[in-house]
Amino acid sequence: MIATKDSSTMPTKASHQEKAASTDKAAWQIIESEAKARDKKTEKLREMRLQQAATQVTEAPVAPKKKTVKKK
Repeated sequence: MIATKDSSTMPTKASHQEKAASTDKAAWQIIESEAKARDKKTEKLREMRLQQAATQVTEAPVAPKKKTVKKK
C-alpha cells in the first residue's frame, strides 16, 4: 500500500495577517494581565497606607527651647 498525500490531512500555512493577528492577540493578553496585576498591587498598597495612617497617633511637634542670652 502506498501512502499518498491528501490535501485534507496536510496542515495549511498561516498567512502573514493571521500570524500578526495571533501575535497581537497574545501581546494584548499579556499587557492586560500585567495591568490587572499592577492595579491589584496598587489597591493593596493604598489600603495598607490608609490603615497605617489611621492607626498612627499624630503628635503635636514640640517647639525647641529658646536660648536665653545673658546680659553683661
